[in-house]
Amino acid sequence: MNGLKAGSVLSGFLVIIAVSLFVFLWMFGTNPNTPAGNEGYVYEKPRMFGNGGFRGQLKGPANYGISLWRNEVTNVDFRPKTYSETFKILAKDELNISFRFQSIVKVKAGTIKTVVEDFAGEAFYKRYIKEPLRAMVRKNVQSLNSREIKEKREEIAAAVAIDLKKHLQGTPFILVSSVVGNIDYPPVVTQAVEKKLAAQQLLDEKETQREIAKKDAEIRIEEAKGIAEAQKIINTTLTENYLQHEAIQAQLKMASSPNHTTVYIPSGVNGIPLVGTVNK
Repeated sequence: MNGLKAGSVLSGFLVIIAVSLFVFLWMFGTNPNTPAGNEGYVYEKPRMFGNGGFRGQLKGPANYGISLWRNEVTNVDFRPKTYSETFKILAKDELNISFRFQSIVKVKAGTIKTVVEDFAGEAFYKRYIKEPLRAMVRKNVQSLNSREIKEKREEIAAAVAIDLKKHLQGTPFILVSSVVGNIDYPPVVTQAVEKKLAAQQLLDEKETQREIAKKDAEIRIEEAKGIAEAQKIINTTLTENYLQHEAIQAQLKMASSPNHTTVYIPSGVNGIPLVGTVNK
């Protein structure tokens, strides 16, 4: 009987210890985790004593596990990300040109320790890439006229990409692509271009109207030529003999008709109507 009681006491004591340990871990333990697409730098942050420091790394999605140590994690997104920079640069012809330059950068897999310890972790772009990139863009744009900047956007992006890749050599960072976005000119330039386009459109309309008028005139000329040709043919074919022939045919049709009226027409020696020109 005493053995049973002792066993019950021991079991209860163990349960109390387990529950207490669970509560302690829940209140004071840590369980660092890293989301998908990220890598995590796990480090210890000492409470009262110890040096702390790097504990391990995670590739998300993952948990480091519950620990009595004061472990924390710095996560960095390793997926390609677009970074956009806005510029307002004085071109060679002294016009202020505004545009955006976009770069896609990703981090090499498995380099989270280097990224955090040597390149400021998730702030790597701002600390290590941002300002050198802006200097590269300015260098490749300031030597061009404002019109050339728009015409050579691909060349500018390619030149900046070459410079930036050199800058990133030996680092955990990879430039995927870069591009010059829309270019905005000063209002005075935009207005001048709009006026020029409007004037050109008006000239095009006038040229179209001129071509239409020219075609209409050609059509009228051709119609006049046709009428003149027809008159010429008629004048050469309406002879006196032809007209007398037509008159005889008309008389025959009238005579054969059951309802006809006899009409006396002046005739010549052959009994056919006289045809001639009446002089006024």
